[in-house]
Amino acid sequence: MSLTLTYFPVRGRAEVIRVMLKDQGAEFDEKVITMEMWKEGTLKASCLFGQLPIFQDGDLTLYQTNAIRRHLARKLGLYGKDQREAALIDMMDEAIQDLLNKYIKLMFEKDDSGKERYLKALPTDLKPFEKTLSSNKGSFLVGDKISLADYALVLLLIHHQVLSPPCLDAFPSLQSYRKRLCARPNLHAYLHSDDFKNRPIIPGNRA
Repeated sequence: MSLTLTYFPVRGRAEVIRVMLKDQGAEFDEKVITMEMWKEGTLKASCLFGQLPIFQDGDLTLYQTNAIRRHLARKLGLYGKDQREAALIDMMDEAIQDLLNKYIKLMFEKDDSGKERYLKALPTDLKPFEKTLSSNKGSFLVGDKISLADYALVLLLIHHQVLSPPCLDAFPSLQSYRKRLCARPNLHAYLHSDDFKNRPIIPGNRA
């Protein structure tokens, strides 16, 4: 399969796509778009919604991160074993996206004035994931196989521990889950690569 991801040289919204592909051993090309290239306007005008990422799978062109993620999940068998599991995966993923949107809003604030408030609320946001993992014996969010929701959550946990290293101290299931997923051979290799480590979370390298 011929796969191409087009995005900026940051983790941003596209990093979860990279993580899925890397962990699954799927080869893909990446077109890196600098801000100068983007501000020139031609590429932006050609994008259906005026945004990146763009993902090309053969002759299929997709925009919108979550549409790309769901497409890959179906393609790579990361959407549960049946419709029941798929529905539960969607439920967990929606909750993860709620937290992700709060995190992104914080990251783009001009200063750290909202950080204390955000971290104070974070335990409440993490409790449902801790409860879910505990009831599922800590393996994955849904069922006995990794899904698109797991990739979103583990990346978010990684980034939160950059923001506040002790943020998972009160959540043993989340700690174990993060450690176990990050030890998956392909994912471990990618997370320790220069590509990942040198790519800022957002422009300006705020954490």
